[in-house]
Amino acid sequence: MGNKIKADLIVCHADQLITMAGASKTPKHGCGMSRIGLIEDGAVAVKEKELIAVGLTPEVMEKVEVGPETMIINAAGKLVMPGLVDPHTHLVFAGSREHELELRLKGLHYLDILKLGGGILSTVSATRAASQQDLLQISLKYLDQMIAHGTTTVEAKSGYGLNLRDEIKTLIIHRELNTLHPVDLVSTFLGAHAVPEEYRGNPQEYVELVVGEMLPAVARDGLAEFCDVFFEDGVFDKEQSRHILISAKKLGFKLKVHADEIKSLGGAELAAEIGAVSADHLMAVSEEGIRRLAQTGTIAVLLPSTTFCMMAPQYAPARKMIDSGVAVALASDFNPGSSPVNNMQVVMGIACRQLKMKPAEVISAVTINAAHAIGRAGEVGSLETGKRADMVIFDAPNYQYLMYRFGLNLVDKVIKDGKVVVGG
Repeated sequence: MGNKIKADLIVCHADQLITMAGASKTPKHGCGMSRIGLIEDGAVAVKEKELIAVGLTPEVMEKVEVGPETMIINAAGKLVMPGLVDPHTHLVFAGSREHELELRLKGLHYLDILKLGGGILSTVSATRAASQQDLLQISLKYLDQMIAHGTTTVEAKSGYGLNLRDEIKTLIIHRELNTLHPVDLVSTFLGAHAVPEEYRGNPQEYVELVVGEMLPAVARDGLAEFCDVFFEDGVFDKEQSRHILISAKKLGFKLKVHADEIKSLGGAELAAEIGAVSADHLMAVSEEGIRRLAQTGTIAVLLPSTTFCMMAPQYAPARKMIDSGVAVALASDFNPGSSPVNNMQVVMGIACRQLKMKPAEVISAVTINAAHAIGRAGEVGSLETGKRADMVIFDAPNYQYLMYRFGLNLVDKVIKDGKVVVGG
């Protein structure tokens, strides 16, 4: 047997194995987004939580030792690829806002609903009133739904507390979810999600509360890795957003920006200027904003299910971004109002049809580029030796089929940290 390592799990004979190999240090951009590391009759071998061999089935079987305890999954007729990464969600919240669908059908826009006390502010009221235990149980249910559809790593933002107590409550729930559920969760502080009712007449005072009290408390307790701001007309302006983000950067937070979602206000430019890891939304991004994202390497996280659910007329110009050299990722923006979608397969289908992204580009955007957008590309997002054994086996003959059979859950099995957690 030589120095062969005994495998705990082998997935073999996949019609297509997508590895996304070679992009762990730098995200894919331009034509590189179409190179997905496809292997026919592919296999992977796992020891504990780690991938120990990836390649053609005969080569993998030759490299590892198969013992009586080794689980072997024959993936003939199936597609095997990295676990899906969702790099922008608002996971923890109470209540729902299905009534807003009718308001949108009557012609009200997102900011109109917010001004009426709906939108984010209605969810803030429900979330503040909910107990930590209730929020935990609701969030576990949502994570169950996500992993059932192939998502194995999720970014989660606070932002429905909008005071020190309830923002901290949300971030503590993030930490608890990481210990209770197989899905890995990356935490983002979004205290600047909206101006709460009690500060409606003085938004600058709320900005100073975020900077002076919330950020230091979150940093002190290590409750979030990223800081985000909703930079938008009627929410936080450019100077307020810059003040919050620069303050967060000084405290050691990595940065994200809700940018150019509804109006072109220079959100992408701000994200590039301050060294943000990602600029998210970007439906109204400017030509200069695209140029700056490409120049600085800030990742564009696009949220097409939000545009779809809001019935907005303009999707993010993904084609122009990719052709300009911007690294593009995709996310669900799961939240109770503008995108009650936590199924990344739906996001992938919309991205092909509305963002005009090629199927291979979509695969890059929901795996390795999404992992880069949340600082996890060294661990997940590709199937390479030494990385975590997070993968999905889809009941699909090829990767194009995932986008073709839009709206159907094609998951056969989900493997997280080397264990079959769905479809076992």
